[in-house]
Amino acid sequence: MAGSSASQQVIRTGGGARFAIYTILLIFCLYYLLPLYVMVVNSLKPLSEITSGGMMSFPKDWTTAPWASAWSTAQVGVEATGLKPYFINSILMVVPAVALSTILGALNGYVLTKWRFRGDTIIFGLLLFGCFIPFQMVLIPMARMLGLMGLAGTVPGLVFVHLVYGIGFSTLYFKNYYQQFPTELVRAAMIDGAGFFTIFRRIMLPASGPIAVVCIIWQFTNIWNDFLFGASFSDFDSQPMTVALNNLVQSSTGVKEYNVHFAGAILAALPTLFVYIVAGRYFVRGLMAGSVKG
Repeated sequence: MAGSSASQQVIRTGGGARFAIYTILLIFCLYYLLPLYVMVVNSLKPLSEITSGGMMSFPKDWTTAPWASAWSTAQVGVEATGLKPYFINSILMVVPAVALSTILGALNGYVLTKWRFRGDTIIFGLLLFGCFIPFQMVLIPMARMLGLMGLAGTVPGLVFVHLVYGIGFSTLYFKNYYQQFPTELVRAAMIDGAGFFTIFRRIMLPASGPIAVVCIIWQFTNIWNDFLFGASFSDFDSQPMTVALNNLVQSSTGVKEYNVHFAGAILAALPTLFVYIVAGRYFVRGLMAGSVKG
């Protein structure tokens, strides 16, 4: 009886309604993917085809030369180095910043849920408040701190900036996730003689996969796509990919090579696209795991 009543509550749509829904979704999908289509097809054309007014058509003469130029020979700064060194700078910035902010966020969430202490709510409130401070407000104080620490204009300085700004978000994610974790399991481990870091390493971290994926995707996307901090706190040798791409597109010397610009924009977007393709299906699953009480 329960099964039959549940089946009667399922909303069924007719073939016409489904066709209309899928048609509307397809239209929105095509509209959303149109800029990507323009970027891809024009990055595979000679410049003459683009300047002749054929931006929407498929290439007549397929070429990967714009990609090679964007990667290794395009004029980004004083030297024609392409985007390769700046891509490496972004990798050297993003990987440690994401790893450190995720680990510290997990540790903070563990402390704030399983090791309560006086003032823990105030500390969490301050961390949460830091998430909503506009970037522009911290530029001058952060520049001053980086100068005092000797990290101004360096990749480690950018790592430090993104680490500080990311701890609040990662702490929020892990705190919400650990709140549903059985506290009795932690107490049982303490009775068995397990210490603070032993419990964290052997009990909490192995169960943190879903929320860790959410944190990594969120942090990776924000840090990789950041432009303001990269433009404000980097030197020419430490500029991230986003700043170098802007310099490439805004260059006022020579002919505007739109095919090279399109190829460079796609190169800048590939890492985040790769992360979403590999781990995107776990993103919503991890958010739900941290928001629903078990």
